[in-house]
Amino acid sequence: FRDYEGVISKDYKQALKYELGDVLWYVAMLAKDLGFKLDDLAQMNLKKLSSRVKRSKIAGDGDNR
Repeated sequence: FRDYEGVISKDYKQALKYELGDVLWYVAMLAKDLGFKLDDLAQMNLKKLSSRVKRSKIAGDGDNR
């Protein structure tokens, strides 16, 4: 988005939609193979990000923020 100053054309948005679908499929298959539920992963990630926001550590590198 930054390369387009936040303005995304209809065609580019559609292309991103297809790519996100591919990414979602790969994530779903990997989670299935590892025995993880997507809902559990989403909840875990929300908790992690919420904790980072509360501690003003949402930006940066690595998981130990």
